Amino acid sequence: MPNHAANLLLDFYDRLPTSIAACVDSTEPVRDDTGFSPGFLLPEPDADVERFFSVATARWQPLGSYSGHRLNLLDLTCNPATGTTKTFPSLLIVARAVEYIRRYGEAVTIFSPTSANKGVALRDAVLRAIDAGLAEPEQLRTVILAPHSCLAKLRSSRLSTDPALRALNPMLVYSGPEPERVKAIGRAFTDKYAGDLRASGQNLWFSLELGNYLVADTARAFFEQQAAPAGTTPRLHAHAVSSAFGLLGYHRGRAVLEGSGAVSQDSRPASLLVQHLGTPDMVLNLRNGGFDRANAPAYERDGGLYRQSADPRFPQVTYDPDEVLDPTFYTHRPATSPEMNGLIERFGGDGIVVSLAECVARYPELRELLAGSGCELPADFRQLREWSLVMAMTGVLNAIDRGLADPWDDVVVHGSGCYTAADYLPLEPEAMIEVADIEDVAAVVCG
Repeated sequence: MPNHAANLLLDFYDRLPTSIAACVDSTEPVRDDTGFSPGFLLPEPDADVERFFSVATARWQPLGSYSGHRLNLLDLTCNPATGTTKTFPSLLIVARAVEYIRRYGEAVTIFSPTSANKGVALRDAVLRAIDAGLAEPEQLRTVILAPHSCLAKLRSSRLSTDPALRALNPMLVYSGPEPERVKAIGRAFTDKYAGDLRASGQNLWFSLELGNYLVADTARAFFEQQAAPAGTTPRLHAHAVSSAFGLLGYHRGRAVLEGSGAVSQDSRPASLLVQHLGTPDMVLNLRNGGFDRANAPAYERDGGLYRQSADPRFPQVTYDPDEVLDPTFYTHRPATSPEMNGLIERFGGDGIVVSLAECVARYPELRELLAGSGCELPADFRQLREWSLVMAMTGVLNAIDRGLADPWDDVVVHGSGCYTAADYLPLEPEAMIEVADIEDVAAVVCG
């Protein structure tokens, strides 16, 4: 099967209104003190809009086979300014803000907590919109709040090197001990100050809502149908997940295709959730109906490593049972677990947790599998700054070896993130503003 490429947004632009209807209850703007939203209207795709969306590319790449299972890569890392799938929803979020600005003549500030990748992608999308002439810098801004633990993932761009753009688009770094607290701080700040900001002429959009991310990810299903439709061979989609926004969006896209009669629900692929030991919450919930870490297997020290053999869905070996393989995956008790569990119960699938030791052991094998795919791994794994793809690939091979993937001959790995230290310049220290609570955020955003 040859490799295929597509622009996930422009190539399926005419289908996005149907996707929007499948993902949200209302498409109208919210223009009051309870919480601003620009609505879901998109700009007409003229030359400037097409230039803005031009980086929304994806590739479908066969990777050969492993133990009788065909492997395919859905490469979502093609935008060099991000290296992750967060490009696609971020471009749509900014496009919706642009259309609102055009219709109402009001400025929009997009505010999002992030573990890093969402924020990097939103900042890139805002800069792309300004460079494409879709909005003026004072009309379209973004405020990002990231935990200090993810500092190494934050990138330099003109939003950080240009003094005027840096002031308009502050990068806030939370200095507290719990990385996930950025979500609570972001929500609380919005609830307390959005009304005051709107009264002063600023629309603050808290964009960390599931619907804002599902819509773009529906296009993964449209691209699959174009590049390599699921047929009589049972297929499994594997994804490294924190809250599984990407897989949920893919399933909404499949539902749109099924609703139109383009495909049969009988061919809907199964899902494999891949997580790490730092936050294995979705796998625990899938297998046990709750998030209690007591349901994870106990590890025993063995010559400097830790081992267990009681549960095939958890690492057999790890350097540390409490390790954080990649701080991107930081969500505890995700609200998306029930919906994902229901999809797996209905269409098949499983979950597996991987360790750094397992990823390192598999690394030479993964480099070989990915050679020539356009998503090559560096020779030195210490150069990796984003482990999503390596986690997903390791999870797939482990699942196959442990008999967890036996029903599915065809496996699609969602390449949702992969970048190295050589792929970007780190964010400058002068572009970071440390905050500890909502009042610190208010001091920056509200002036």
